[in-house]
Amino acid sequence: MAEPENAEVLRAAATGDQKAWESIVDRYANLVWSVARSFQLAQSDASDVSQATWLRLVEHIDDVRDPDKLGSWLATTARREALALLRRGGRDVPAGAATDFVGTLAGSLASSDEEPDAGVLRDERDAALWHEFRTLSEPCQQLLRVLIADPPPSYAEVSAALDLPVGSIGPTRQRCLGTLRRRLGST
Repeated sequence: MAEPENAEVLRAAATGDQKAWESIVDRYANLVWSVARSFQLAQSDASDVSQATWLRLVEHIDDVRDPDKLGSWLATTARREALALLRRGGRDVPAGAATDFVGTLAGSLASSDEEPDAGVLRDERDAALWHEFRTLSEPCQQLLRVLIADPPPSYAEVSAALDLPVGSIGPTRQRCLGTLRRRLGST
């Protein structure tokens, strides 16, 4: 069964339909979360940004001009909320803020029935990967973090989240991944 169109779901949500709200949140929660985490916010701060983003949608649901671009609207709002939080609290990023998200992701991908040596090798590989990832430029880290959201965001949503032209996302992604591959090849 196909998902209802954004316009239909937004209209229903505006009237208080809980199922419509759940549908919107299910569709876009990962995008909002990945945008917040792309700013290397601690998990609690990313949660605050996420909640503030959803609150803005509640407050401005009737102001969404193009329901088909709801993902872009949410990504832009999450970016603005993250930047506002950083302005209010300074630019201090807790040590390990990037790795707690990565560790959770890597742990969820691990197989429970693998050989003990395989786990050690995987952990070493992951540690090397994330060490090199943290040496990438801030824009590269942000872009790659947003692109790993599940489901993957559209380029329009990425553009809105990071304030990048849509046409530069693919080439920038390629350059960032190429840099990461080269650095991993030299370790």
